[in-house]
Amino acid sequence: MSQSINLYQQLANHKLFNKTINFDLKRIKLVLKKLNHPERKLNNVINILGSSGKFSTLFSLKSFIEANNQTTTAYISPSLKDIKERFWIGNRYLTHQEIKRSIKIIEKLNLPLTIFEVLTVVYIMNAYKQNVNYHLVEAGALFAKDSTNVFDFPLAQVVVNINKQHLNFLSKKTLDEIIYQKVGFLSNFTNIYIGKQKPNVLKKIKNNLKNNKSKIIFPNSWKLIKKKNQYFYQDKKHKIKLNTKNIHSKGLLENLCHAIKIALDLKINRKIIAKTIPKISFEGRFQYLDKGKIKKKLTKNEQILLDGAHAETDAKNLVKYLKSIVVKKYGIWAMMKNKEPDIFIKQFKYTFKKIITIPIENEQGSMSAKELRLIALKNKFNVEKANTFDEALKKISSKEKKLIVCFGSLYNVGNILNKN
Repeated sequence: MSQSINLYQQLANHKLFNKTINFDLKRIKLVLKKLNHPERKLNNVINILGSSGKFSTLFSLKSFIEANNQTTTAYISPSLKDIKERFWIGNRYLTHQEIKRSIKIIEKLNLPLTIFEVLTVVYIMNAYKQNVNYHLVEAGALFAKDSTNVFDFPLAQVVVNINKQHLNFLSKKTLDEIIYQKVGFLSNFTNIYIGKQKPNVLKKIKNNLKNNKSKIIFPNSWKLIKKKNQYFYQDKKHKIKLNTKNIHSKGLLENLCHAIKIALDLKINRKIIAKTIPKISFEGRFQYLDKGKIKKKLTKNEQILLDGAHAETDAKNLVKYLKSIVVKKYGIWAMMKNKEPDIFIKQFKYTFKKIITIPIENEQGSMSAKELRLIALKNKFNVEKANTFDEALKKISSKEKKLIVCFGSLYNVGNILNKN
């Protein structure tokens, strides 16, 4: 774990590499040119972009492909517990040494990049050497000038739920601009899969894609249905039972269904898909801690749930799930500065008996516990602050039957998983 922190610190303190987000493809394209265009050597690239659900869609699709005895590389963002998680190559993660060596090669080019661009180049440099069937690439905040938008002929581009996340990166702070930045720059002559959207968002997506010459698969081509407390994926040809004890929210089930649709189109047998579904779980997304150091600290009446929800749409998804649980709920809330804490926390009205606010350890971009507490107070929550997660847990833990929900940041969830 210390090696992972050291690598992140090395990148953060590097004179060439910039911590701030700066959307411009010129820098990364120049670096890739100097490296003899490794991005052109990746076959069957599948871009995954949007606001909410990129990781769960990617991970589901990766699981189906690998269950079909095929291989993948995968690039995800952010990592939860270790920088290695960003880079899956065939049957393992890159080692810390391989990441270090790749960064040294990039350093020698003496060209400025953002940290996310460096990480993208590290992935591409190592992915192209792998003889795999598919390369799954998760986009960063937007897509138009995102460093993952460098593949000329991707096999597919998968658009997950689009919402008002990432407004802070835009001069025009509107949903229309977000949709334009994400789907207005998709490739022609590929396969575009659109995930479930609000009707007004879907209408705007269609308008942005009206001149796109790709094959576009809209979300009405499949549906998530529920019969007697059991969920199913259904399209014109298939009906597949979603036999899972690990996926708890409607949003995540829709992402699973979206991946099923793509997997079926990749000619993966429905029986393989059905067999794989029970094995899929998403770390840090609606994840119960059933064992580990933190679980041992709790009384037998207490459960702990981790969810990296940090946007309004994610919050609504989490609230809907929490309403189905009758036990009393307590929250431990942490959040990064570039989010919208006021809009986010409003969604949890009448959900928690008490919220404890904490800062995110080892994150300079974290909001302070004091700032979050004042926002929660303004929204009339019963709230206290704590300096650490351990202190927050001590304030909440008792013999009372309860669910403790840690929410607001994937970075904080990663810290908790490492403690566990």
